[in-house]
Amino acid sequence: MNWTVRRAVPADAARIAEINVDGWRAAYRGLIPDSYLDGMRYETLRERWATGLRGHTDAASMFVATGPDGRIEAYAFVRSVRDEADRHPVHATGELCAIYADPRRRGTGAGHAVHQAALGHLAAYGFRHVVLWVLTGNGPARRFYEAHGWSCDEVEKDGGIAGEWTPEIRYSRPIQESKM
Repeated sequence: MNWTVRRAVPADAARIAEINVDGWRAAYRGLIPDSYLDGMRYETLRERWATGLRGHTDAASMFVATGPDGRIEAYAFVRSVRDEADRHPVHATGELCAIYADPRRRGTGAGHAVHQAALGHLAAYGFRHVVLWVLTGNGPARRFYEAHGWSCDEVEKDGGIAGEWTPEIRYSRPIQESKM
């Protein structure tokens, strides 16, 4: 399938919230408490994403992949690295903060499309290194990242979701100067 990738706008917030909630429920069942996943609400996340999308700077951006019908099926959010400890000692460091596809669209290339756009965007803003954090037990996501050139740094932290220990592990990779 051919995907069109563009920057997200506040009007996309409802669909992004659906993908976010459905993506969490599909990916994290068994990794974080069911009560937390079942308590997630589209409405809450819709408002959060709408507010966030209104406040994005150029370097902090969300990208969405749409199919031929114009429906958003995946998104990725990138920005400057949030935690000083994740910063590369030499290179400007960005962070892939979120990447999700509608669970029914996994394996169709939608995630790949937003991933590539997000990293290209960081490269265009001068970032040469990028990190992400993933739940240690999320094998499918880890395989996706590894297939896209990411390496596990073996740096771990406790994500602490819903009062449960939810270990996360860091991945990183260089990013090339953008050809844009």
